[in-house]
Amino acid sequence: QVQLVESGGGLVQAGGSLRLSCAASGRAFNSYNMGWFRQAPGKERKFVARISPSGGSTSYADSVKGRFTISRDNAKNTVYLQMNSLKPDDTAVYYCNLLSADTTPFLGSWGQGTQVTVSS
Repeated sequence: QVQLVESGGGLVQAGGSLRLSCAASGRAFNSYNMGWFRQAPGKERKFVARISPSGGSTSYADSVKGRFTISRDNAKNTVYLQMNSLKPDDTAVYYCNLLSADTTPFLGSWGQGTQVTVSS
């Protein structure tokens, strides 16, 4: 079974940057799309970014486009989310998941995620 572990979150000032990592275990990591999601307190989990198996295609939520960059290193079984020009409303717990289609999460369960807090 595929298992995912998020890391790299922390406290950062508005305008700062963070780089999140999603480490995957299991085979066929390079055979599926990967995505990042986030959930702010009192709000539903939302899609953030998507990347194709080879890394050749990416897509982003409008709220982060131009500021965030998703990438992957298949040799390391890891997906990254580079977050620049962070805003206070980026504060949330960030999760990664396999994607079945478009922005639909594939795994039924979610991990602990990693907390990102942006101060104003």
